[in-house]
Amino acid sequence: MGIFNRIKQILVTDVRDLFKQEGRLVDDDFLRDLFAILVKTDMGAGPARKIRDRIGTDFRARKVHMPDILKVIREQISEIMDQPEEPIKFVENGPTVIMVVGVNGSGKTTSIAKLTNLFVKSGKSVVLGAADTFRAAAVEQLSIWSERLGVEIVKGEHGADPASVAFRAVAKAIETNADICIVDTAGRLQTQVNLMRELEKIRRVMTRQIPEAPHEVLLVLDATAGQNGLSQAQGFSEAAGCTGIVLTKLDGSAKGGVAIPIREQFKLPVKYVGLGEKAEDMVLFNVHDYVEALLSEDK
Repeated sequence: MGIFNRIKQILVTDVRDLFKQEGRLVDDDFLRDLFAILVKTDMGAGPARKIRDRIGTDFRARKVHMPDILKVIREQISEIMDQPEEPIKFVENGPTVIMVVGVNGSGKTTSIAKLTNLFVKSGKSVVLGAADTFRAAAVEQLSIWSERLGVEIVKGEHGADPASVAFRAVAKAIETNADICIVDTAGRLQTQVNLMRELEKIRRVMTRQIPEAPHEVLLVLDATAGQNGLSQAQGFSEAAGCTGIVLTKLDGSAKGGVAIPIREQFKLPVKYVGLGEKAEDMVLFNVHDYVEALLSEDK
């Protein structure tokens, strides 16, 4: 069942509370209550409104039971989230360069460790670039992970130009014929214009060595971010050209619905899901499992 077994207890909505054993009439009160419950999953007003209106059109003035409503909700969310399982798209020649971005505290460094673990287990060689030069703890954490996972790491002095570290990391990946180069970047708010421009500079220096680099730009998004996740997706996509999302912290109290409006508005696929702190706690995102977990009927 993939991620479903791990997160079905986490992403449960209160849809079942709308129903009595004999079913419920679909009227304005029902639709209002349903809308409020859907919004609580962090999916936002747009998708919630679309689902509510579809149910209102299909079932108004009819008595329905929970499975009828859940079926429609699943169909609507699956339609919005429709995407293939998209792991990293590896290039045929030379290293595949992955740039990782996100706000402070989103779980970037841990996510990089988990991705590295996945790649190493699949037989890929990896070079890490510790371009978060402003936070010594991030460099130290990434260094510990690199030793643990047996991969090379390129670091810079504290406060050094992050773009220079990224440049050297890509150079090291080319020199050692590595399969993958993952470049960490400092956490920043999407509203910090100067820091967002720095991401553009990091991208530019990579293209000097590999014109198509970075091949992937992954936005690490905390599942508890709620609607602020939309602002993050927009800001980082504009500055860094994001190609996908790593959704983290689904092992906590996250409702997880934030991925829905991001997919709807920005067409960004969720590529991986982080479920814990261990290196193994990352799995490929699966739409079917996600929708089932979001709307689990388990008590």
